[in-house]
Amino acid sequence: MTRHDLTAMADDVPSQVRAACAWVAGRARSVQILEGEIEAYAAALPPPAELPAPEPATHLVEGDRESRAAFVVCLDAINFGSGWWPTIRKRPGHSGYFTIAAGLTERFRRDGPWPSAELTRLSPGDLAAVLDQDPAHPLMAQYAAALRDVGEHVSADHGGRFEDLLDEAGGSAVALAGLLAGWDAFADVSTYDARPVPFFKRAQIAAADLNRTGVADLAGEDRLTAFADNLVPHVLRLDGVLRLDPGLERAIDAGELLEHGSPEEVELRACAVHAVELLSVAAEWRLSPAQIDAALWNRGAAPRYKAVPRPRSCNTAY
Repeated sequence: MTRHDLTAMADDVPSQVRAACAWVAGRARSVQILEGEIEAYAAALPPPAELPAPEPATHLVEGDRESRAAFVVCLDAINFGSGWWPTIRKRPGHSGYFTIAAGLTERFRRDGPWPSAELTRLSPGDLAAVLDQDPAHPLMAQYAAALRDVGEHVSADHGGRFEDLLDEAGGSAVALAGLLAGWDAFADVSTYDARPVPFFKRAQIAAADLNRTGVADLAGEDRLTAFADNLVPHVLRLDGVLRLDPGLERAIDAGELLEHGSPEEVELRACAVHAVELLSVAAEWRLSPAQIDAALWNRGAAPRYKAVPRPRSCNTAY
């Protein structure tokens, strides 16, 4: 048996994601993994690299463990909106994600973390003021709803302390992802051919981010899957690992928004996750899926990838 069984469903979140994405990839009609390219592509991947330290301008890097845990969980609870990035007010030199991250960082640095009870009362106007956005923008209501849910769970389940959430995970990245996956703020399950397809991109990346920022020391990060968004499939498409149906390719190149949960959008995410699993196997596990994800995500910032429209969809998943 390989290190990760790519087909058997298990109870933990990464295993559920892994199995469901393999199932979708085996039935996909609009997205194809070119498995003949996997071995050579895996061999050309860079060796594991230490991820750069979080940038202080866009991430809270100081303070006590409680404050930094609250920051990471709150930021990843609202770590979505890529379909709306062209419509928000971006800071000079900042992408959509880093614009939001910078606003949240400044709020935490100025006023400290929101107490969990205060999180439960946040309004779209509150978020707009923190992030310097139009309060009528759809993302502000969605961000406020996500953070209210975080506040409700931390208040009701963890005595108002984010550290208690970390302690309940028992030092396991997989367990932490499982805890967050049960919150509405981190919900991320689509349907394909009448079957649920869990992705839980943000629940898993929160566990990785808590490790990367030094807030926690969670074992089992190598068991996490790729973090299913729109950039990794874009990179894999341009690099010749994914082949798209011509109609889907034309729609993406024309900048058309994909419907979240549509077969094509689910296939893009699922096939990218499964392709990363195949790459990890081909690399004989010298790179975990999360490490490959990071390499491809960083590659996507290069001019070649930015020059071609990436798939976009307005949703709260990524």
